[in-house]
Amino acid sequence: MTNTEVLKYVDHTLLSQAATWEEIKVILDDAMKYGTASACIPASYVERAAKYVDGKLPICTVIGFPNGYSTKETKVFETKDAIAKGASEIDMVINIGLLKDKLYEELEAEIREIKAACGEKILKVIIETCLLTEEEKIKMCEIVTKAGADFIKTSTGFSTAGATFADVKLMKEHVGEGVKVKAAGGISSFDDAKEFISLGASRLGTSRLIKIMKSEAAGSGY
Repeated sequence: MTNTEVLKYVDHTLLSQAATWEEIKVILDDAMKYGTASACIPASYVERAAKYVDGKLPICTVIGFPNGYSTKETKVFETKDAIAKGASEIDMVINIGLLKDKLYEELEAEIREIKAACGEKILKVIIETCLLTEEEKIKMCEIVTKAGADFIKTSTGFSTAGATFADVKLMKEHVGEGVKVKAAGGISSFDDAKEFISLGASRLGTSRLIKIMKSEAAGSGY
């Protein structure tokens, strides 16, 4: 797999609290230039970004981010608002407290309602693997599958650690048919990206791979 092919798996991401519109535009321009799967940006920029790319790039945004403890109703509203403004992919953070309290039906209901709000748009469910036990990770694979989401995602990138090879392998082994895996957080090289893909990741959340491509292009004189 070439580096260019790897970029087709990437949600090119900028979710910094201090991100400006000029920085978001760079993300969008680079995502279109390098052919990434989407650009993942803060919800406040979705409407502007969707108009800017004019259908040339899927816009992804995050819901209940990064802590996940907003109410279900708030997350559903955020989702509907983002989609109305032009988002075509939603990455939501679960309520980790519900999982720790073993309130599995409430957690499934939240994901299911957000998926209903997404309609045909893609829903990725961030479970923040660094805060979970192996048993909880496996349980989330079951819940995400039952709730009808499209992806299970490792991490926000804002907690204590990001994606690991072991977690992606575990999630791939335990999700149901039709549910894909997204690795995110700390993916800093093409070698790591290729390993995540070989283990079963269908998406990668990162901004570093395009930075590497741009740096190499600058170094070559082009």
